[in-house]
Amino acid sequence: MERAGQPERRGIDAVSDAERIGRPRQLFAVWAAPNVSYLSFAVGASLILTGLSLPQAFGVILAGNLLWICTGVVAASGPAAGTSGSVISRAFYGVVGNKMVLIVTGWLIASAYLALNWSAASVAGIGLAGQWGLPGSPGLDTVVICLIAGVTLLVAIYGYATIVRLYTALSVLLTVVFIVVTGYVLGSVDWSYAPARPLHGASLAAALGTGFTLVGSTALSYSNSPDLARYLPRSCSVTAVAGWTALGAYLPSVVFTSVGALAATSLDMADPQAALEKVLPGWFVPVFVISVVLNAVANNGMTAYSAGLSVQSVGVRIARIPAVLVIGGLGTAMTLYAILVFDFLTSVNTMLQLVVVITGPAMAVAVTDLVLRRNRYHGEQLLRQERGGPFWYRGGIHWPGILALLTGGLAALMWVSTSFWTGPLATALGGVDLAVPAGMGTAALVYWATTRALRTIDRDADADADGPGSPNSRTQKGASLCTPTSS
Repeated sequence: MERAGQPERRGIDAVSDAERIGRPRQLFAVWAAPNVSYLSFAVGASLILTGLSLPQAFGVILAGNLLWICTGVVAASGPAAGTSGSVISRAFYGVVGNKMVLIVTGWLIASAYLALNWSAASVAGIGLAGQWGLPGSPGLDTVVICLIAGVTLLVAIYGYATIVRLYTALSVLLTVVFIVVTGYVLGSVDWSYAPARPLHGASLAAALGTGFTLVGSTALSYSNSPDLARYLPRSCSVTAVAGWTALGAYLPSVVFTSVGALAATSLDMADPQAALEKVLPGWFVPVFVISVVLNAVANNGMTAYSAGLSVQSVGVRIARIPAVLVIGGLGTAMTLYAILVFDFLTSVNTMLQLVVVITGPAMAVAVTDLVLRRNRYHGEQLLRQERGGPFWYRGGIHWPGILALLTGGLAALMWVSTSFWTGPLATALGGVDLAVPAGMGTAALVYWATTRALRTIDRDADADADGPGSPNSRTQKGASLCTPTSS
């Protein structure tokens, strides 16, 4: 049994029924802590800086954050399978195909998100060090980044039980601090704000599309949500797991992204930290900065935890804790490069828009597979990697999944619009960014059509794979409530 305060030794192996405890509602705090976020302020400010009015920005925030529903739905596969999301995805892509996908989604993109959040925390920490009289230098920057990364990796090493316990306290602490910040921001808001040049027609559509991609990109990056639900009892309600996961992320994301938009009506949010510190009393600035760092630790603790499991899922013969350190090292290197080379806000916007080219289609494939299989996943079968196993498919590759991911990614690439790359279809419509609906819609449609045509998903066979009377069998109806299992 995994316990808080002890390093988690379990890797991707299946969680037995005897070790499954808890209720879905604990997922609310787990997902709230990383989303009471400084980055939400930055994203909300970006919506105003692109020329949107406050009502338009609020509409984008409400709509874009609805994508957290996908994160919640995918989380429901965790209790069903009892293993990590990076193993469950073998059902989508095949044993061999999954390894190729995870190198991109589980390693490179995870490392990029580590760098993004560590950059936000490091910018705040470096600024605080300067206020305390420490001379600015690349050496100081490196020390701050490495300290924040080290604390984060410690959380990931201690793992699931510690995350659940710690994030409950962090969600309360961070919410209190950020509500105080919100109070000071509201006192400086220009409630009569209107863009100097209101957007119309194609320019308005382009700003709305870009904003939707920015806001929705965070939710689409969390296809690892089964990792934080796999210790829950198998009998947990799918609706409860999905609902508490989505709600825990949605509420703080909506609130604090909206606060960022409000702040941009009167403050120069090109430098969010400096702008917010102007309206905060001097004594509260260190509290705010420490909270920014704690938020980054919470966010990246989850990411590093799941990325370590992805390393194992690819087949690297390494224990979970060393795997976490490998991913953490890569993320730290990317953070150092980002801090010393790039402008923070530009880096945030460009990355969030570009990653949806991969994360959007990947999320769509995961949700579509869960619907087609009726959330009947079996951890023991998913962990079998031998040739001819249940998820070997043809040559170890489930071609419908790979084809859906590639075509969805191509569709998204044609519609994305950033300062780094603008797709030809986006260009033809004046820079309108439709990468999220185009990529996800294409991937879902291709996956559904090809699995039906090739008959690679036999839902009746999946239902009875564990035999009559098993927890996943058609003859065993899932309980409407989640009943904790005692060890």
